[in-house]
Amino acid sequence: MSAPAQFNPQAFIELALSRGVLKFGEFTLKSGRVSPYFFNAGLLNDGEALSLLAQGYADKLTECKNVEVIFGPAYKGIPFVAATAVALSQNHSVSVPWGFNRKEAKDHGEGGVLVGASVEGKKVWIIDDVITAGTAIREVVTILKNAGATIAGVLVALDRQEKGQGTLSAIQEVQKELEIPVHALITMSDLMDYLDGKGETEALAKMQAYRKKYGV
Repeated sequence: MSAPAQFNPQAFIELALSRGVLKFGEFTLKSGRVSPYFFNAGLLNDGEALSLLAQGYADKLTECKNVEVIFGPAYKGIPFVAATAVALSQNHSVSVPWGFNRKEAKDHGEGGVLVGASVEGKKVWIIDDVITAGTAIREVVTILKNAGATIAGVLVALDRQEKGQGTLSAIQEVQKELEIPVHALITMSDLMDYLDGKGETEALAKMQAYRKKYGV
C-alpha cells in the first residue's frame, strides 16, 4: 500500500484504530483519570504505520521554522525521529541531521548520553508521541541545552487537549514555561470529529463529557 501524498488526520486515526494504537472504551490513566480513549504510539510497529506517522511529522516540519536538527527522546522517540529524517529526504528532498539520547550515559567509545548529529549551536526540534505531564520533555530539554542546543520546538503525534495540574494543558504548560511552539498531528478534537462522522454517538458522548470535565 502506497502512502498518501499528504498526511491525513482521518486516515491516521483509521490506521491507529486498526493497529490498536487508538482504542475507545474506559481506561484509567496514571493521573487517575478515567479516559474514554487510549493512545499508544508504541504499537505503530510495522513499516506502513511508522511511514504514515513519519510522513505526518515530516509534512508538519516543512511548515516550521529553524529545523536544523531533529531529536528523538529515548526510547520511543528514536524510531520516530529516524523515520522522519527518511521521510523528509524522500518526500521533501530535505536532508536534516537527527539524533537521540541514551537513558544511561556510556563511559566508553564515543561516550555521553547523546547519539547522532551534534546539537551544539543548533536549533533543535524534539519529536515524540504525546506530552502527558511534560516531565520527559523537560528532561530532554535540559540535556539538549546542556549540550549547547537551542530548542526550536516540539512536535507530537497527539494533543489530548486536557488540563495538566492547573488550568492549562500539559502542552500549554510546556509552551508557556519554555517559550517554544508545540505542534501535534492530531488532537482530541480530531478524534471527536471522526466519531461524529462515523455516527458513533455513544463514544462521542463519553468524549464530550470527558472534554467538558478536563478539557482546555
